[in-house]
Amino acid sequence: MQAGFLNKLNSEIILEDYEPPEPGDNEVTIEQKYTGVCFRDILTQQGFFPRVSLPVIPGHEIGGTIIKKGKNVKDFNIGDRVSSLIYVPCGKCEFCLSGNENLCPNKVAYGEGRNGGYSRYVNADERSLVKVPPEVPEETVPIAACVIAMLYHAIGRVGKIKKGDYVLITGAGGGVGVHAVQMVKALGGHPIAETGSKWKEEELYKLGAEYVVSPEREYNKDVKEITGQGADIVLEDVGIATFSKSLRSLKTGGRLVVIGNLKPEPVELPLGLIILKGNSIKGSISSTRDDLKKALELSKSQISPVIGNKIELQDINDGYANMLDRKVLGRLLIKF
Repeated sequence: MQAGFLNKLNSEIILEDYEPPEPGDNEVTIEQKYTGVCFRDILTQQGFFPRVSLPVIPGHEIGGTIIKKGKNVKDFNIGDRVSSLIYVPCGKCEFCLSGNENLCPNKVAYGEGRNGGYSRYVNADERSLVKVPPEVPEETVPIAACVIAMLYHAIGRVGKIKKGDYVLITGAGGGVGVHAVQMVKALGGHPIAETGSKWKEEELYKLGAEYVVSPEREYNKDVKEITGQGADIVLEDVGIATFSKSLRSLKTGGRLVVIGNLKPEPVELPLGLIILKGNSIKGSISSTRDDLKKALELSKSQISPVIGNKIELQDINDGYANMLDRKVLGRLLIKF
């Protein structure tokens, strides 16, 4: 069997022969049908995550069927279908003990601090896992934590969406954005999708976007015209390219939730605007197991996986190039 390896920063993913070790006492071995490809994988390759330990098998979007388990694993059995968080929490810190394990300072990320998903067989810690209901599509299983549960956390728990809220989603045509449109709709909001890819607009409307705005315009003015006052929530999934217009799209008292930073550069903060309008800016990172359970429930009927392409592992570098060129609508999956 072969797995994809990142052996050196700013270099291509290399396929090498690989056999996973036996699972540890608190681990299981998962057989995957698919694994997801996240833009964070590209940022890791480019050296923006300093905790990466090389060489490493990249990828943190992991899920499938348990085929082996360690001697201390009690809550999962061989044959269970599971979805994994993108990290292993320590289980001991104040955040883990309060159900906020996404903030655990000791967590170890798959694909960075330990081997990840670019392999048919993956060893995962039981603290990362949630059982998948039978109604959930196979394509959802690997992306449930990084995409759908992360969005539930950001929009529901951090953004505190209320029924009838207008939510602007930047980068709405990407692997996160297309699912954010569905999440906003599922939670009772009105999705406004921002995309710079004209060819993605029709699909965004089909997914539930009520309005689509373009970065080629001063879309903050378009948002205010649509809503009358401005967006209740902005889900910022892009970063520096859209941040200023996103902030100016908010109504008085609105919330900007930052989940993406495609080009890791600092942004300008107009403090006077933030103060006078009483806006809040919050970061939202990843998801918890409770978020993942909720996301899987929503995935039974309300949120469908939007898959731009399914590729072979050997084509992963071309997949990265297509993501960078914005040629993919939705999530990219590697199939095994």
